[in-house]
Amino acid sequence: MQVYANVLLWVVPFFLIMIIVEIAFGHFIRKQTHTFMDTLSSLSSGMTNILKDILGLGVVIVSYPFLVEKLSLFSLENESWLYATGFICIDFASYWTHRLNHKINFFWNQHVIHHSSEEFNLACALRQSISDLLGYTALFLIPAAVMGVPREVITILAPLHLFGQFWYHTQHIGKLGILEYVLVTPSQHRVHHAINHIYIDKNLSAIFCVWDRWFGTFQEELDEEPPVYGLLKPVQTWNPLIINFQHLWSLMCDAWHTRSWIEKLTLWWKPTGYRPKDVIDKYPKKIIDPSLPQEKYNPEISYLKKIWALIQWLSITIILLYLLANFELFSTSQSLLIGIIVLLSIFGYTALMDNYNWSYDFEMGRNIIGLLIFVIPNQIDFYYSTLPGLFYFGVFYFSMNTITLQFLDLNKETRFLNEK
Repeated sequence: MQVYANVLLWVVPFFLIMIIVEIAFGHFIRKQTHTFMDTLSSLSSGMTNILKDILGLGVVIVSYPFLVEKLSLFSLENESWLYATGFICIDFASYWTHRLNHKINFFWNQHVIHHSSEEFNLACALRQSISDLLGYTALFLIPAAVMGVPREVITILAPLHLFGQFWYHTQHIGKLGILEYVLVTPSQHRVHHAINHIYIDKNLSAIFCVWDRWFGTFQEELDEEPPVYGLLKPVQTWNPLIINFQHLWSLMCDAWHTRSWIEKLTLWWKPTGYRPKDVIDKYPKKIIDPSLPQEKYNPEISYLKKIWALIQWLSITIILLYLLANFELFSTSQSLLIGIIVLLSIFGYTALMDNYNWSYDFEMGRNIIGLLIFVIPNQIDFYYSTLPGLFYFGVFYFSMNTITLQFLDLNKETRFLNEK
């Protein structure tokens, strides 16, 4: 995990720089594809995903090493062929995992956040799930196991495969000629993120688009059908933690409300979007029509609150980078404590930007928790002596944030907007 944390120390700044370049380019050509809170929500979502990965949160149902041990029939001696085979197998597995996420109600919950943005830009590539807590993807790597691709090769290639999907989340690159027949391109992925009826559940490949062409899920981007981004049931929040579990909560409510015991047990495994008829009649939900002009989620937010939210994100990013840079120094419990305060912070400042009435009180509470994590007797010696930079920054940040909330009285503004 330390190796992965070190890799993220290089990758995260690179992603941020590329997003800034895209924002600047959009401003220069007067075709801006970013909005402030949508981008901040995407960046915050990326932080939650990093935490989930480095803290190893989740339960592995089937492990890849077990499959290799039981199913391996070959041993590839040539290193180039070994890594090429491993990468193709990962891409093949990614296609079918992705397709499962799109087609089954229960699995859609762990992917919905990636499609939740009503914009399409490099930042929304970072909208990755923290709700995929069941490790079953090794099942789709059976071809790699049969060919004897070692676990170490998969471990090296999997992050590279994921990072390779970043660049095509943009509206500033058109079609790429012959590459459209081999690789997943920005044009193809714009189709994937669109909710137009002709585009829904298309272009599920990650790196090589041949899987879509072979298995009947390919759709070209059409000039006469501009993509409309987002979800047919918009999430209506900037909070990535709420987005991650919103669909699961909806399924739980449907299972509770339906009178049919069969439906209670089976709706989870029905096609994505399925709801029992008696629930639809009693608790209808609006599904938007992408052919009509769309009103994007955009609660009223002052410039002062935007500046405040940006400072929150920057501060939490610094704390996260401290954790990544010094990951080997933290015990498991200390890593979890830092992870918890980062998650609470993301939940708090994005909730306040949603103008929830309770968000101010939540923010005050998480600042107190943040201070306690750094100054409680059994932790202060570690932070003060081992990581003084993190200690001073953490105490300063949570103290100043508490004072700022009191001085600016952001709660009054939030409640005023809600009353309007």
